[in-house]
Amino acid sequence: MSKKLFLLFISFTLILGMAVPVRAEEEPPGELYAKSAVLMDADSGRVLYEKNGYDKLPMASTTKIMTCILALEEGNLDDVYEVSAYAASQPKVHMGVSAGEKYRLGDLLYSLMLESHNDAAVIIAEGISGSVEAFAAEMNQMAWELGCEDTYFITPNGLDQGDEKGVHSTTAADLARIMSYCIQNEKFLEITQTPSYTVTEVDGKRTISCNNHNTFLSMMSGAISGKTGFTGNAGYCYVGALQRDGKSYVVALLACGWPNNKGYKWKDTQALMNYGLENYAYRDVWEAVELSPIPVVDGIPPSGDLAESTAVPIKLETEECTLPVLLREDETVEVSYEIKPSLQAPVNAGQRVGTITYRLNGDVIKTCCIVTAESVEKVDFSWCLRQVLGLFFAEAQ
Repeated sequence: MSKKLFLLFISFTLILGMAVPVRAEEEPPGELYAKSAVLMDADSGRVLYEKNGYDKLPMASTTKIMTCILALEEGNLDDVYEVSAYAASQPKVHMGVSAGEKYRLGDLLYSLMLESHNDAAVIIAEGISGSVEAFAAEMNQMAWELGCEDTYFITPNGLDQGDEKGVHSTTAADLARIMSYCIQNEKFLEITQTPSYTVTEVDGKRTISCNNHNTFLSMMSGAISGKTGFTGNAGYCYVGALQRDGKSYVVALLACGWPNNKGYKWKDTQALMNYGLENYAYRDVWEAVELSPIPVVDGIPPSGDLAESTAVPIKLETEECTLPVLLREDETVEVSYEIKPSLQAPVNAGQRVGTITYRLNGDVIKTCCIVTAESVEKVDFSWCLRQVLGLFFAEAQ
């Protein structure tokens, strides 16, 4: 298709309302295959682009990023876990373990993340928490602590499942938020970047070869991590991370096609990552401000002369002087000030008297506290008595 015909086709689909839905202020990165997609600034957690990014959908084996990070934080990599009959019964993709076999947690994590073995996930869950149900409760607690309010874990491997509370599901926004947290862990990155690994049963009876199936690692410069997933209900899913030019991005895709459309997720991931790299840059939005002293009622002037008015100097609580924010060229940050018009003595140094707030699209991205730089005593009976006694003794001498 020629360039002119291509542009004509895109214009026609836009007119018909077939383009990918985006927020009014956003430029679309192009038509996406995924039903739900998010591009997130991994450093701030800000959603830069979303297509149905807050819809709850099953997420298949992308679940395993939470299983992995929870295991890294709660377990010991040298701990040995015995395979239960339930773990051995897990469907493909699996290691094909037998009940009674034993494996190191450190080895199981490679099996989990490289080959996406479902039995490895259950062995890990039972080894750390005693049962899949207890481990899922910990997964949900951790998700809640990360700010994921629309995520519900039932299994550690992501197989389609439901209970009285709902179905195993998340949103693209929540999944991106979890991955943004995961990539702060060096061991998580080491595991997910490993090309191949051999898992050995502790007694040496069998070995399992594991190969990394995250094609994205070799598709784009700066790709650092990712996890694929697929079930019949979820379709193809993916969450990946990239760091380049001082920027950190996470892409999360849910319901990105069904067989035979396995490659859709790679096309969508590249489109969103390139959109972020090409349209966003860091700008320093810090505003240098002069803060005028605040009048103090019933305060003692530095000179001690009550005929003079009293004011206390103020300053920022922290001595920051930069605020880099990842922005599109058309985006601006709004700055607002709230400072008390006056204070009642006594005033303590470091007392909070106001804030400077930075907002982007109405959302608060930074709040700086304003505090008093000095203390101010109050004119009261005790102070007056001290002044009178001082004058009396001065004259007596």
